Amino acid sequence: MGSFATWFRYIIHKVQYSVSLSWKNYKIGEITDKQVNENVFKNVFQGKLTYLHYSKGEEMAPTVSSHGGTLLVRRLPTVDPKTVFVGDVVALKDPQNPDNSIVRRLAAVEGEEMLSTDEKEEPFFLEKDQCWVISDNESLSPKDACDSRIFGPVPMSNILGRVIYCLRSSVDHGPIINSLSLSDHTKESPFFAVMLLCRKTLQSWLWSLMLMRWQGTPGHEVYSLISIRLIC
Repeated sequence: MGSFATWFRYIIHKVQYSVSLSWKNYKIGEITDKQVNENVFKNVFQGKLTYLHYSKGEEMAPTVSSHGGTLLVRRLPTVDPKTVFVGDVVALKDPQNPDNSIVRRLAAVEGEEMLSTDEKEEPFFLEKDQCWVISDNESLSPKDACDSRIFGPVPMSNILGRVIYCLRSSVDHGPIINSLSLSDHTKESPFFAVMLLCRKTLQSWLWSLMLMRWQGTPGHEVYSLISIRLIC
């Protein structure tokens, strides 16, 4: 069972996320002012702060294995230089195929000057809501890395979330090294703790299920017990 402080911080994060998301939906006209409060409560109880993303390829090695890895992505209701930082590993819509998403590291944000090693290319500044993303694998050519050196600046609004954990295998997993602003993981630690707690609880339920079935407990009774634990 997680500590009270961990759960409290997790709930605070969830309320902040729900309020920000509802306000964003209100400003773009998806909900009315009368629906804001209802939407906040709905997101608090039903919304998810994280999602899983499977990434495969050499572009983000060694952060993500070239053989693939399952990533835990923290959703961000609003994306700007105050919520994501240079050095963060982010999931974003693929600029070349918006139906897909890719994972890259944020290298620069709006207002920063971009300089090229090619003297023929003129320096330029990233405009408002623009960012520059790169792959972690420095051994790849720009074409193989498929980052902003190929498709240019991307809108920050294309960022879906910050990658905070990587599961490469059952014995190789851990937090993602993001920007210095998050280097101590204090802002993300409630998510790690709650996710690990849920993982351990699920494993416990599965072991209980297999044990009861092995002991001959009727199937419908097993599933009833599991349902009660899920509700609690």
